[in-house]
Amino acid sequence: MLKIEKVKNLEFNDLVAPSGCMESSKISITPMIPIVAQFEKISKDQWISDTGRDVKILEGIKKPKRATTGSAGYDFFAPFHIELAPGESLVIPTGIRAKINDGWVLMEFPRSGLGFKFHMTLANTVGIIDSDYYYAENEGHIFMKIINNHDDYLIIEEGDAFCQGIFIPFGITSDDYEDEKEIRKGGFGSTTKKQ
Repeated sequence: MLKIEKVKNLEFNDLVAPSGCMESSKISITPMIPIVAQFEKISKDQWISDTGRDVKILEGIKKPKRATTGSAGYDFFAPFHIELAPGESLVIPTGIRAKINDGWVLMEFPRSGLGFKFHMTLANTVGIIDSDYYYAENEGHIFMKIINNHDDYLIIEEGDAFCQGIFIPFGITSDDYEDEKEIRKGGFGSTTKKQ
């Protein structure tokens, strides 16, 4: 499990923004952004099992990264050329898995430019990657199903950022008991069961 340093509870006025953002008479403190996850590529065997495609594609995939120091989202990059006609959809294997600390979730969204300009959406609206998905039988391979809702072709070149993932903390209820939970084995949809 990744280690995360505890951050002291600070009030808003105790924090000082980088120079030029706002004025404050308080002592300058740089708030820590917690390190809560690590991206990895899946194995070559898993790539072949999931996609049937050449492992050279996996080798060329870039790990997700933030575009700027202020970016919340980690860009995910297209593993190959994508061309979708209006109304078409495609499941994209990212070749990526995420080792996430307990108490955090990775949420996936379309890149804002593709959503705003070309109406690209994710089939499930927002992708949810739980921390225990990393240990699934498919190595926690992250897939994203995109839909072209535009009236023109959607073209994403190999290596272009097409989605972004943001790590978000979550809470649980007071009557949430660990002994009632199952251990994840499968991938997408594996935790769905009749109540």
